[in-house]
Amino acid sequence: MLLREKRMKKFLTLLFGVALTATMSGAKADIQAPDALIRDTAQEVLTMVRQDKELKKGNQKKLLELVGAKVLPHFDFERITKLTAGKAWRTATPEQRQALVAEYRTLLVRTYTAAFAGYRNQTLEVKPPRMQPGDDEVTIKTLILAPGSPSIAVDYEMEKKDTGWKVFDLSVEGSSMIATYRGTFAEQVQQGGIDGLIKSLADKNRANAEVSIHKAESK
Repeated sequence: MLLREKRMKKFLTLLFGVALTATMSGAKADIQAPDALIRDTAQEVLTMVRQDKELKKGNQKKLLELVGAKVLPHFDFERITKLTAGKAWRTATPEQRQALVAEYRTLLVRTYTAAFAGYRNQTLEVKPPRMQPGDDEVTIKTLILAPGSPSIAVDYEMEKKDTGWKVFDLSVEGSSMIATYRGTFAEQVQQGGIDGLIKSLADKNRANAEVSIHKAESK
């Protein structure tokens, strides 16, 4: 399970540099198709990373600001956490659920943010989706392409809401993000309950933050 989690983190940081950022209207009539959302905004991200010297250098503050402004609104973190936690979610109190979502969100955001520092001219190919009019869930299949490297298949599980399409899971080369972290969550709950899981995530987030600070100070 640890190997799968490390592999998932590696792929997630790669794919994050090429997709899943957008600015969308809140009006229901202006909702963009899910495949167009990913395809069109990938180019926006690539352009920003190419042109912004601070982003290319890995400026953590600026990277986190970019993620907060462009990425977070398009993830359904509550559903992601609910699906990952499984049975534990049903027994958690409202306060525990809120804390769990917050810590898991921070963990994923910091994992993804690291991708910008390692950007290496990746491009994204989006496959035409198989969906019918009125469908409110869809799988968007994509390929991450990099010169001289094998392509990486990434599937986005998306749900249509009033404010637009939201990502609630993704799979990299067949490995689901939710399935990968679900095992880790279950182990932590078994060892220390919901509070133990929250503490474990919080500890990881503090450690990641300290690493980011040390890297910034060393530059």
